[in-house]
Amino acid sequence: MNRQLKIKPSTARTTAQSHFRTLRLGTPFQPRIEALARTNDWYNWAGYRAPHSLWDEELEYFAIRSQAALFDVSPMTKYRIEGKDAEAFLNRVTLRDVTKLKAGRVHYTAWCDDEGFVLDDGTLFRLSPTRFRLCSQERHLPWLLDSAIGFDVTVEEETEAVAGLALQGPTSFAVLRDAGFSGVERLKIFDLADFPHDGSTVTISRTGFTGDLGYELFVPAAQALSLWDRLMAAGEPRGIRAIGYTALNRARLEAGLIVANADFVTSEHAIRADRLRMPDEIGLGFMIDLEKGHLNGRRAILEARAKRKLRHVLVGLEIEGNIPAEHAIVYHRKSQEVGLVSAAMWSPMAKRNIAIASLARPFGDTMVDDLWVEIYALRELQYQKLMKRAKLVPRPFIKLDRRTANPPADF
Repeated sequence: MNRQLKIKPSTARTTAQSHFRTLRLGTPFQPRIEALARTNDWYNWAGYRAPHSLWDEELEYFAIRSQAALFDVSPMTKYRIEGKDAEAFLNRVTLRDVTKLKAGRVHYTAWCDDEGFVLDDGTLFRLSPTRFRLCSQERHLPWLLDSAIGFDVTVEEETEAVAGLALQGPTSFAVLRDAGFSGVERLKIFDLADFPHDGSTVTISRTGFTGDLGYELFVPAAQALSLWDRLMAAGEPRGIRAIGYTALNRARLEAGLIVANADFVTSEHAIRADRLRMPDEIGLGFMIDLEKGHLNGRRAILEARAKRKLRHVLVGLEIEGNIPAEHAIVYHRKSQEVGLVSAAMWSPMAKRNIAIASLARPFGDTMVDDLWVEIYALRELQYQKLMKRAKLVPRPFIKLDRRTANPPADF
């Protein structure tokens, strides 16, 4: 007998109408984050319920720059790649030379399809000579498995099994030290090491997405809440605060860092052919190591360079005034559209109005004068069109010595 026939109509109606109450997956840290949430401002991060903000997005940003900020990165896609050929496999599919990445180190990298267009960017952690963790914005398991044919390697997604936290800000080192992670002071920028925690192990790397002194911590999901509590207890005298994505996004912009499907469209998501980008077109050309042999997209990238087929360039802009130019059109001489701003803000640290923009070559390459942005400012229920001058400036927009200081500063 169909069990559904036994459900009372009123119960069935209530169940159907309340489906929206279970919005998205929760991360292993969700109970702690829910308890701190005041703004109830959530978004979808790879199927997980993640906070745009928790209590005040402005003060959350300043927590990064003046204290220590704790951000849940568990929804970030994570792959465990291991085996005898793990190094050779990753050397084939990613842009940088993996043979130069020693055990206990991390590097920022990217990977392309066969036509040389960027599939994604992310961080590669070398946990041992034959074991790696690849973290990315998008999911790539079918592509990775197809690419692994012929290699003695296993690829497995561990997003749900491994919880992650970003601890960023000037007091982040002091928080870890006070939490009892002995030896964390020896970690230099892009170093990683394992530390005991709650009968298991937490991997701590001196990495982050803020351009500040900071660390990322990865722990089995079962030990997630005890790690959170350990950090919050140790960090209370140092002003530790949990934050949402809006604050982190502002910090990453000041650091001049890019986000997939925000500052560029990944090749698997691009619907229109002219939205595809090669590494050289989004500032990632420095990663390409042509000395290491074949890599995905190598032939197409070399051809584009030789035949000058690269059509775009990603640039940093400084814009007059203090109104952020989010998604503003960039013009040359106020008349010709030459690009689009993908991220913008008034930077409290740089005391400048800054932006990242994608421009058509040769604008942003050789023709860099007389650039303008078109901003629409909402003022008392009416939009006012503002044309503001823009000039090319290098990224990062701010550079903090504490990010790379050895030993890390004790604030």
